[in-house]
Amino acid sequence: MRKQLYLVSLLGMYLSLSACSSEGPTSKTDKGYEGSRQQVQLKEKHMLDTRVKLTFDNYTVFVKMYDHPMSRDLLAQLPLTLTFKDYVAKEKISVLKKRLSSDHSQSKNQPKKGDFAYYSPWGNIAIFYKGHEVVTNDLVILGQIESGKENFENLHGDFTLTMEKTH
Repeated sequence: MRKQLYLVSLLGMYLSLSACSSEGPTSKTDKGYEGSRQQVQLKEKHMLDTRVKLTFDNYTVFVKMYDHPMSRDLLAQLPLTLTFKDYVAKEKISVLKKRLSSDHSQSKNQPKKGDFAYYSPWGNIAIFYKGHEVVTNDLVILGQIESGKENFENLHGDFTLTMEKTH
């Protein structure tokens, strides 16, 4: 009986806390961090001191990385050379040989021009050269292109890109 009373009180607390959120139940986005969409966006804005240098077709682009477990996982895999292709006339994508550890992160991101992201269902890196009107739970923004995002717009066909860490 005491156990049942305890479980009922825990359920009541959970329901009352869930009701306070304007967006319904929250999702895990970072080691023990839980929060609404607004809180997730604020958390992802924290930047690492590390940049990723993207080199392709005589262009160099720098990406400032967000402080996120998946960003750190990608950094641990660098340097990488990948082949990218165009996808839906808004992004360039390439499947990683080794998937990033997702810890079932969900972020409800709406990608915008210059986002450097990871799409967990396919295990691919995405570089957005145009905004995207679709919000997805499976896209995690890993970083933001600081300069040269316009270089991706005029690339046609597949291209090879080298990624390496810089400071």
